[in-house]
Amino acid sequence: MTDAAEAHEPPPGDPEYAYKPSVMGSACAFRAAPDEFHWEVGRHGGEVPYSDIRAIRLSFRPITLANYRFIAEIWVKGLPKLTVASTSWRSMVEQQRRDADYTAFLRTLHERIRATGSTPQLLVGLSPYLYWPGIVAMIGMFVAMVVLIWRTVSAGVGGAAAFGFVFMALLAWQLGTFFYRNRPGYYRADALPPQVLPLDS
Repeated sequence: MTDAAEAHEPPPGDPEYAYKPSVMGSACAFRAAPDEFHWEVGRHGGEVPYSDIRAIRLSFRPITLANYRFIAEIWVKGLPKLTVASTSWRSMVEQQRRDADYTAFLRTLHERIRATGSTPQLLVGLSPYLYWPGIVAMIGMFVAMVVLIWRTVSAGVGGAAAFGFVFMALLAWQLGTFFYRNRPGYYRADALPPQVLPLDS
């Protein structure tokens, strides 16, 4: 299978990023030209001035087979939402991490936006309407788990209690990381938030 990154070679001087959002689907490709943002999603594509970019949201979005995955959601006037992901499907059981290329493209994209004087809304993390209910649900779940583990210990079932504690600790680490990275907020085009970018970028 041809790698999406190899299938789209950027023209000299114009940084490009490409990835496959699914195993069977076509690659998505984006190019940050000096005056226009070029996009290609399957059979559709085009170019728009940076002034037409209304908003960008950066977030941490792990999925199956890619627990270290970041995305940039881009809203452009007159277009469906465009999504750029830091991982690319290579096969049914493999996703390729493209940390450095992903971050380099986003930095260049924001530099182009600044250079043209455009001022899109720059968002970080989840929408507050998803984040805060999620926090409440997480706290409620952990309270229920602590009560269950305590009752298991009181009943003298130590093995089950130990398993429950390990499971709760693992879940707390995963959910804690997710909610820490995705706390809602805003950022500046000259200061991309590190918590929603790959670590080694």
